[in-house]
Amino acid sequence: MLEKIEQLLQEIENLSVSSGDEVERLRLRYLSKKGVISTLFEEFKTIPNEQKRAVGQLLNKLKSRAGQKLEELKRSFEEGGDEEGVDLDLTRPTGQLRLGARHPVSIVRNEIIGIFSRLGYTVAEGPEIENDWYNFSALNFPAEHPARDMQDTYFIRQDPAILLRTHTSSVQIRVMEEMQPPIRKIFPGRVFRNEAISARAHCIFHQVEGLYVDTNVSFADLKQSLFIFARELFGEQTRIRLRPSFFPFTEPSGEMDISCNICGGKGCTICKYTGWVEILGCGMVDPQVLANCHIDPETYTGFAFGMGIERVTMLKYQIRDLRLFFENDVRFLKQFQGAI
Repeated sequence: MLEKIEQLLQEIENLSVSSGDEVERLRLRYLSKKGVISTLFEEFKTIPNEQKRAVGQLLNKLKSRAGQKLEELKRSFEEGGDEEGVDLDLTRPTGQLRLGARHPVSIVRNEIIGIFSRLGYTVAEGPEIENDWYNFSALNFPAEHPARDMQDTYFIRQDPAILLRTHTSSVQIRVMEEMQPPIRKIFPGRVFRNEAISARAHCIFHQVEGLYVDTNVSFADLKQSLFIFARELFGEQTRIRLRPSFFPFTEPSGEMDISCNICGGKGCTICKYTGWVEILGCGMVDPQVLANCHIDPETYTGFAFGMGIERVTMLKYQIRDLRLFFENDVRFLKQFQGAI
């Protein structure tokens, strides 16, 4: 009986298959209730007691190895198996491929880039992990400046300060350090702030900032550029207004509102019945920021602006919960199928 078991072990090691049906036939042959191995276990009951230990160990090994080998053959065939044994019909049509949709934030991001590219701006990008100089100090944020409290920052290391950027203004500094005016750039990218996640806020969001530095650049140039942008993005009926504000890196600074594109400026819950919705901050680049980047503020002036893409997207598509942008709910994303 030992010799018979040894022969079966060798036979099982050399097994090969060309189809899934053949795997099943082999299973029935070796491991079914009436199979070869089950028959051997029946015969095992009749052998002398002094042989049972050696035969029993080898018989258990045979059963275990047979199960492993058949499972390996089954798995290899399901994953593709031997190419010679797979019957492929290359003329058979495939199933219909389902087309996805662009994310609404990507749609609006590309639209904003397209508008400013027509105004002569080019795109620049920078790292999401920054140091204190590019994210704060070069932008007129001294170490104890209260404006730092306006942005809850994710610090990776405190000394020296390494952090996740809180705005894409850091890329403005990098660009001004590397090139001299004229500079006309926009800076799209992802930014991070330690904020409670809600329908109106998130710890991750996207910005587009813009910078124009040249001789004789004025606030009137800024206002006209933003007016053209608003009409291109929200429609020709859109009106804008600028309100005084404060940013450490611009002076004078302002917040820009647009006439509510939902109620047409008549007043609704979205605009809190004011007829206006804030979409961005802007201002003339502070002379000290230019000097920090080795640009002569006596010769050059410039303006900068920045907006949250999610906020603009919510207005454009009348989306009421910012969290939808990050949840990857296919039902939500399908609504934008076909959008450019």
